[in-house]
Amino acid sequence: MPTILIVDDDLKLLKMLQRTLTYENLTVFTATNGLEALPLVQTHQPDLIIVDWMMPKMDGLTFIQRLRDDENKTMVLMLTARDAIENRVEGLESGADDYLVKPFAPAELFARVHAMLRRVEAKPENQKITYLDVSLDPSTREAKRGDTIMNLTVTEFNLLHLLLRHPRQVLERRQILNDVWGYDFGGDDNVLEIYIGYLRKKLEADGQPRLIQTVRGIGYTLREE
Repeated sequence: MPTILIVDDDLKLLKMLQRTLTYENLTVFTATNGLEALPLVQTHQPDLIIVDWMMPKMDGLTFIQRLRDDENKTMVLMLTARDAIENRVEGLESGADDYLVKPFAPAELFARVHAMLRRVEAKPENQKITYLDVSLDPSTREAKRGDTIMNLTVTEFNLLHLLLRHPRQVLERRQILNDVWGYDFGGDDNVLEIYIGYLRKKLEADGQPRLIQTVRGIGYTLREE
């Protein structure tokens, strides 16, 4: 049974989400701030974390950054009342995998939770994929460029896996969002741009040439410049 950790200082919302997600056959643990949540991550090793941005003691942004600094790859859905594009970008750049603005319809939250859990549980084909000096082994979750191992989150791994399956092909933004994130994001694809940036940074860490190319107005492709 998948395990979810919810971190929010709004006790009414926290109890509602805990009750409803428990009805969805999920094991749910809760915390009221990031500081309280950190040891729960170690104890319960959740499959997904839902975290509010604004909280006392340790806010959601700092909490996610702590997770990523510790190389924790647990998928994170950030909740916040901040709906400006720059806020969404900041949330995603902290290491969140997805972002949902308050107030939200419970049905949308549940759809996103189940989509994210499907990504966690997905069993990609086990065959090792190689393009030029980039290789990815789904059976071991190991990704390398040359002899350098890249430490990828679940979302980064899935995005690279998609690009490697279609080298030199131009993939449309909608196609990538639906394939990697599992549902339609509407008109907001900041999440894709940010994760493309994450992958580029890791692929080019030692000064290697760029492989992920932007095709203006369409999407992205994996090929030499």
